[in-house]
Amino acid sequence: MHLLIPHASAQEPHVEAVLRELELPALSQLLGLLTAAETLGDDDHAPLPPHELALARLRGVTDAAPPLAAWRLRAAGIEPGDAVWALVTPIHLAVGTDQVTALAPATLGLTDDDSRALLAALTPSVFPAEEGWATHWLAADTWAVAHPSLDGQEAASPDRILNRAVETWMPRSRRLRTLLNELQMVLHGLPLNQERDARGLRLINAAWVSGCGRDRGHALPDDLLVDTRLRGPMISGDLHAWSEAWKALDAGLLSEALHHVRGGGALQLTLCGDHAARRWERRPAGGWQRLKERFTPTQVAVVQALEGL
Repeated sequence: MHLLIPHASAQEPHVEAVLRELELPALSQLLGLLTAAETLGDDDHAPLPPHELALARLRGVTDAAPPLAAWRLRAAGIEPGDAVWALVTPIHLAVGTDQVTALAPATLGLTDDDSRALLAALTPSVFPAEEGWATHWLAADTWAVAHPSLDGQEAASPDRILNRAVETWMPRSRRLRTLLNELQMVLHGLPLNQERDARGLRLINAAWVSGCGRDRGHALPDDLLVDTRLRGPMISGDLHAWSEAWKALDAGLLSEALHHVRGGGALQLTLCGDHAARRWERRPAGGWQRLKERFTPTQVAVVQALEGL
């Protein structure tokens, strides 16, 4: 069994303060039974967060630009073929006095119907089929588009930009910058946005393009379990909800993992922050080792394990 938990930590003072008060007894005991095996990433300014790089490695892709859009299509049961796919995330750019912040679709009241209507309205002018574009609606907060011009384009993951200053993450590629500008201009004039404004909702005034590439790599391991419950609270900046989600994770899935390991089972645990991902592992243990650990248990301070992520 391999557990992978994104957004387990972040190298920000307010997150570190929460970590120092966070009690996760199951994780503490579990880490005492595991051995640190690998650390991936050491750059919180890299375009992709560590959990996306770790998942790409598990697919056999080790470069910095894995085809996340093609994999998302596969996960939805759609064959990506040989096309160059990209993910498009509808967002609201909030202009402040010192920065422009990308607000996530989850904060905008964007329904499935509105999202589908937005994509349909954008398609004729931004993604026209007669110019080789293909589009596919995946979810309210995620569309997929394909075009040969997207090949080799590198862009930051939505997890890097949402609720953050977007200027830091603007793509270097002129092609992507042009596409982002086209999306902004067309969205600005859409009647659907005027209707949202009349309903007191924020405008969808921009969209982010990421995850470009042709399908490659292999399927994720069958024994992998990715738990994403920490993502929403971390991205929204709700650290109370984030700490409560951690406690629920500790009382549930991690307690089950602890029981599994104490029973002699093998386990890999990968915890991912915005700076690095760290993997611990446990190979099957014999009866004497399990008996020794039962009477002389080792615990690891959770704050020490998570602060470096």
